[in-house]
Order: sequence, then C-alpha cells, then structure tokens
Amino acid sequence: MTAPARVVSGMRPTGALHLGHYHGVLKTWLNLQQEHDCLFFVADWHALTQEDQRLGEGAVYDMVVDWLAAGIDPQRATLFIQSRMPEHAELFTLLSLWTPLSWLERVPGFREVADQHPSFGRLGYPLLQAADILAYKADWVPVGQDQAAHLELCRELARRFNHRAERTVFPLPQAVLSDAPRLPGLDGQKMSKSAGNTIAMREDPASTRTKVLRMPTDPQRVHRQDPGDPERCPVWPLHQVTTPPAQQADLAQACRSAKVGCVDCKEALLEGLLPQQAIWRERAESHLAAPKQVHWLVEVGTERARALARKTLREVRDCMGLTA
Repeated sequence: MTAPARVVSGMRPTGALHLGHYHGVLKTWLNLQQEHDCLFFVADWHALTQEDQRLGEGAVYDMVVDWLAAGIDPQRATLFIQSRMPEHAELFTLLSLWTPLSWLERVPGFREVADQHPSFGRLGYPLLQAADILAYKADWVPVGQDQAAHLELCRELARRFNHRAERTVFPLPQAVLSDAPRLPGLDGQKMSKSAGNTIAMREDPASTRTKVLRMPTDPQRVHRQDPGDPERCPVWPLHQVTTPPAQQADLAQACRSAKVGCVDCKEALLEGLLPQQAIWRERAESHLAAPKQVHWLVEVGTERARALARKTLREVRDCMGLTA
C-alpha cells in the first residue's frame, strides 16, 4: 500500500487571519490533511527578515487559533513553530556550504527586496525555505505563483546535494498550486493587512456587513438600471469562493441584464459569508477559552517534527563527513 505523501507548508505569523489567507492557503491545507502526512508551521524566522518586524506570542497563537477554527486538525496534521526547531538552522547552514552564491542572487524579486532591506537574512531567505522543506523530505509543497521560483531553487539544491552525496537523500518536492482567485480587498486591490483592506475570518457580523456594503463595484455601472459585468466587479471574486455555483450563475445573469442592483448582490454574498464566519468564531472561542490546550497541541507537534528533522540531519551530517 502506498504511503501518504508528506506535505510541508508554513505561514508567517501576522496575527488573526483574513479571507485571503483562508481561500488562498487554508482551504488547500484542509484538503491535503485528509489523505496526506501534513506538517504546517509558524514561519516566525521568515517574518523577521522584514525590516523592523517584531513578533509576539499573541501574533503566533492568534494565527494558530485561526488554523484550528478553519478546520485544521492536529490529530491529522503536525503543527509547530519554526523558531523552536534549531534543526532548520543547522540544515540551512549545511546547505549553504554547498550552495553557489549566484543561485540565491538570481531568485526573482531578490534584487528589489535586497535594495530595500539589505541583509544576509534576505539573501538566504529562499535557502531557509529549502531547509524548512528538505528537513522533512517533503513530497509536496503548497505554494502560490509568486513562490514557484523558490521551490524550484529547493529542487535544484536537493539535486545538487544528492549528486555530491552520491545517494538520494532528498526527494524532489512538487508544487501544489492553489486554484483560488486572488481576493480583492475593500478597495479593490489585493487583500492585505499592510494595505488595511481586509475582512478577518472572525470579523464580527456588523463590521463585515459594513465593509462589504462599502466595497466598490463595476466602475462602469453608474445607475441601478445600467447593466454590469461581474468580471469588472471587485465583489465578484468573493462570490466565487462563497456563493453556491447555481446562485452565482443567476446573479451574474441578473447583473448583466440589470435585474439586480449592487446592494442586492452584496446582500446575497453576505448570506453565505456571515454564517461561515459564525462557524469560525464559534470554533475559535472554544480554543481561546483554553489557551494552554492550544500551546500543548503545538508542543506535541513540535516534538514530532523535531524527531523527523533530527533523523534527516543525521543522514545529512553523515553524507558531509561530520561526526554524529
């Protein structure tokens, strides 16, 4: 019988999550945890590569609570914190000894970021990502299109290490790409905390309603009687991930024929969104009421992850001729 594929993925701790996080990442995790060996981690070291970034325990555990509220099951998936794993740092160091500098400098986007925040941490960011993945010999890695080049570097590093070690130590991880559309925020731009245009997973109903009703719509639809085009409307991507397909089709047709107004269309969105948020809030409340239980779940996950990473490190050290 074929063993489940091992999946590794992490998120930088930014506190409570928003709808973009859920539909862009967490839904993929939920699907993968059903059949595969999944390790999901808080990428707090990666967060520190941003200039003047400061982390607190609240940001870490607020995010973990949202994972649990979304349905991530610690009985199926291993949850842990990156900075609690010195094995990641050791593998990062060992991989760096066999990594050409030019490989890191050619990663798309490095030069722009390095000019803004010049540091060794920024240069080594993709190498640390590779260590996060290879420490567990991951088969699959959920990534967005903007991270595809980083995963390809990880694959190149695995090939190079295997070649120099003259044995297959690391499998070549495959990308799992999300098919979710990029959700626009309240201003029609990409939903992002830094832009202040988000709807939180656990946003209270009154606030969610106010935010949705104020969202811009098709800019070419000036009057109620004007036909609209859902493809031009920033609200439509939210319908695509929230509203049942049959209702989406009816709303799209009604919009194009001016049989439904923008406010009515937003109310239809809220009919699906508000109950979903209510479920997330209810689940979160049970975890917020028992913080020690949440910490314990992370402790258990960290110990399991450490056992796997240590096994990998023993093999890597052996390949490099280091003593046990």
